[in-house]
Amino acid sequence: MSEKNLPTVENGADDGTGRDEREGGELVIGLDIGTTKICCVVGEVFADQIEVVGVGTVPSLGLKKGVVVNIESTVNSIRRAVQLAEESAGYDLRSQYVYVGIAGNHIKGFNSPGIIAVNNREIKQADIDEVVAAARTVKISENQRIIHVMPQEYMVDDHTGIQNPLGMTGVRLVTNVHIVTADIGAVHNLVTCCEKAGLHVAELVLESIASACSVLSRDEMELGVALIDIGGGTTDLAVFCDGTIRHTCEIGLGGHNLTNDLSVGLRTPLQEAERLKEDFGGAIASLIRPNLVVDVPTVGDREPRKVTQKVLVDILEARIIEILEMMNRELVTSGQKNKINGGVVLTGGTALLANLVELAEQIFDLPVRIGYPGGITGKVDELHSPRCTTATGLVLYGRNKRREIARQDPGIIGRLKEWLKKVM
Repeated sequence: MSEKNLPTVENGADDGTGRDEREGGELVIGLDIGTTKICCVVGEVFADQIEVVGVGTVPSLGLKKGVVVNIESTVNSIRRAVQLAEESAGYDLRSQYVYVGIAGNHIKGFNSPGIIAVNNREIKQADIDEVVAAARTVKISENQRIIHVMPQEYMVDDHTGIQNPLGMTGVRLVTNVHIVTADIGAVHNLVTCCEKAGLHVAELVLESIASACSVLSRDEMELGVALIDIGGGTTDLAVFCDGTIRHTCEIGLGGHNLTNDLSVGLRTPLQEAERLKEDFGGAIASLIRPNLVVDVPTVGDREPRKVTQKVLVDILEARIIEILEMMNRELVTSGQKNKINGGVVLTGGTALLANLVELAEQIFDLPVRIGYPGGITGKVDELHSPRCTTATGLVLYGRNKRREIARQDPGIIGRLKEWLKKVM
């Protein structure tokens, strides 16, 4: 389908199944701008499900450790991913609002309390908004901006552990929130790339928060779980307990570091190192047959060298142990280790490394599983990989955020659509 013939979302165009946006098939778009790939997922939201109608994935050029280092290359990669998603979905996605993932070791997370007096009357939504605003009134670095303020719990007088105090009566309303900040320059560059690619950013979403929407169950989040997303340039940690976020952390190490270690250690090009990692990689060298030999391409006109697979996995094992041990130390020093009774969930492309679950269970001394995307229907075959949890999670996050806004102000969605029709 040519670009000029793509139906526009605002016009409520038929998608070939008799459904249109005005009949309930509202589109939510997730854009995962990662270090190694850019993935655009188009979801059509109905009352009880999200149907993925379009997917576009391309290699990422222009990012390093989750941060934009070349705007032109990043813009071109975003455009290609969106174009593939358009062709897959049959919609023109230009000028659409998208939920964009953000990562990088410039991101900081911390908890903050807030308190207001309600003078022994019924608590209203305005009171909840006010106490959250009080909690976010904290001093942060001048080069940081707030991207998330997520309430953990509320307290009404002496009653603790309240998830929603609306309608309760008390003298004092208290909350604890988790605040996530990001470098202003990194945020600006990411938004600029999206705008230059013809998109509008509805919200920047911490990638580990988005992935959690896709891979964690409600039971895990209640019992206590640590989600570790090992992406290409960063590894992200998010801890949930009692159904809410408790801690976040980012480090500037990821799957690309494993690939680079192979490239240097085996003296092979990066592309070949990535292929060797995917085809022959593993996390525990002692489980590899010592006599299995792998052909390793070299640079220049030299003949490929023969290296045992055990040597290859030895290199990978050292780096993945470093990453997992850093995550374990973070859990211990933050005081969260004893709260994750539901274990650890690993996701991201590196989670596909053979024997990684066994290694992680040794390091964390907790149950470990690999997280695959869930909560969606439609074109799920293209997304059934830990590599795609952030992109699918962004769509689920966007759906949840729109529902939350609609609950607080039932008429806001209709007014927003009318406004969009006027300005588009």
